[in-house]
Amino acid sequence: MFKVVVTDYTYENLDIERKILARPDIELQDYQYRDAAHVKEITADCDVLVTQYADINREVIENLAHCRMIIRYAIGVDNIDLAAASERGIPVVNVPDYGIDEVSTYAVTLLLCAARKIPQTIDMIRRAEWNYAITKPMYRTAGKTVGLIGFGRIPRAVAKKLSGFDMQILAYDPFVPEESAKELGVKLVSFEELVCQSDYISVHCPLTAQTHHIVNEDVLRAMKKTAFLINTSRGATVDTEALYRACRDGEIAGAAIDVTEQEPLPAGSPLRTLNNLIITPHIAWYTEEAIATLKEKLAQEIIRVYEGGQPVNIVNRNSLKGMETK
Repeated sequence: MFKVVVTDYTYENLDIERKILARPDIELQDYQYRDAAHVKEITADCDVLVTQYADINREVIENLAHCRMIIRYAIGVDNIDLAAASERGIPVVNVPDYGIDEVSTYAVTLLLCAARKIPQTIDMIRRAEWNYAITKPMYRTAGKTVGLIGFGRIPRAVAKKLSGFDMQILAYDPFVPEESAKELGVKLVSFEELVCQSDYISVHCPLTAQTHHIVNEDVLRAMKKTAFLINTSRGATVDTEALYRACRDGEIAGAAIDVTEQEPLPAGSPLRTLNNLIITPHIAWYTEEAIATLKEKLAQEIIRVYEGGQPVNIVNRNSLKGMETK
């Protein structure tokens, strides 16, 4: 029997997965455990470990008897100990292409909402006021510069969508060749150049040890005072306390973020008090179509492993000792 264990999920059901995995010798077990102690117990003898938000730490991974793949319902895999999985020769797999349109569209939407101060004017109308002066100063977006931190699938889609806005687009990504950026009319620059030159900075890098707080107090101080920060990647790529101070003190014009370091955002967070900070509850990825695509692609990866093949989207490929699965 080929055993697939789903540790946790936030979807209504697993109907799509069950349909794709409908084989006589595939057993799909689903739970709602996020803590490592329970996860360790339920996954010990699984062939595939599927997770969304559960803590897949070293202790959990070292307890896996014959796991052939760990896969997450997401692009990021920051809840999985990659080093421990690599040491065991277990591929860690994500689904990197299920919500490219959704997240890129949302990033552009946040940029425009911040630039035109749309949430502030909506709040004004709800207060029965009518005065454009509350938006001052406001500047046109045409002719301005957008800086993309990271230039993978999503920021490339952002660049395409912004191509009709008459804006210069810069990008920083040490892993991307200059030619691939030029094809989209994007100029690759150093991180320092991007920070200093951009009117809008949009964060799109994965969360790693190197990118943790990549936007820190020094970066925020180096930004133009008229610049906005957009973040649809991971909350911890931005120093929350530094962002609060920068928005409060007018070091930057404002920010629009879909992710925070602590989620859900605590009720007493000072971020909630800022009029120049737009916060949404990590929904950039969501549409009904995106969820269906995510589930389908995840289940298809499981079938590849079940049939004796290799998954396509291996995050820790370069760290694996050989490519044999357990």
